[in-house]
Amino acid sequence: MFEFNLDKAKWFYEPKKYNLRKDYLEIFTEANTDLWQKTYYGFQNDNAHILYVTTNEKYFSFTVKAEFEYLELFDQCGVGIYQNSDNWVKAGIELHDKNTSWLGSVVTNNGYSDWATTDIDSNLRTIWYRISRREDDFCLENSIDGKVFKQMRIFHFFQGKEDINIGLLACSPSKSSFKAVFSDMKVTECLWKKHE
Repeated sequence: MFEFNLDKAKWFYEPKKYNLRKDYLEIFTEANTDLWQKTYYGFQNDNAHILYVTTNEKYFSFTVKAEFEYLELFDQCGVGIYQNSDNWVKAGIELHDKNTSWLGSVVTNNGYSDWATTDIDSNLRTIWYRISRREDDFCLENSIDGKVFKQMRIFHFFQGKEDINIGLLACSPSKSSFKAVFSDMKVTECLWKKHE
């Protein structure tokens, strides 16, 4: 089983300001950072802050706790897989207004993004994410207490057959900056059991 070792992790679009310890990452996002490809809006954004490790492990679950202090529309943080501009995944909460935010995920295959969301209370400031891999199929889950996890989506990732770059993601699509804190990172055997 691989380790999510921050000492060996790499940056895609490294932020100017962050704090990194053995099992703790604090990111201060930069303005106008995001990931999106084409669908509906037409624009293409490819500069979210992602700290990732590369693994070819075919069956595992990766869990992390995220804490955040969102400030502006679409501020977001969570987990992601980033292969290249046209093939990536992200899951997290995006700020909408003072009452409601969107708990959601985007899967981008071959240069086109989708976006699945559900409303969530904007006062929530801590959440756990879990992403599980079974070869090139994946399951995204979330938890508000780190114990009981609820499914967000199951998806197929066309560039997820071999090595994948999995990690922690934060960005601010508008003109803001906020602090995202990641901790309690762990890799376990795959907790998404085989369908019988």
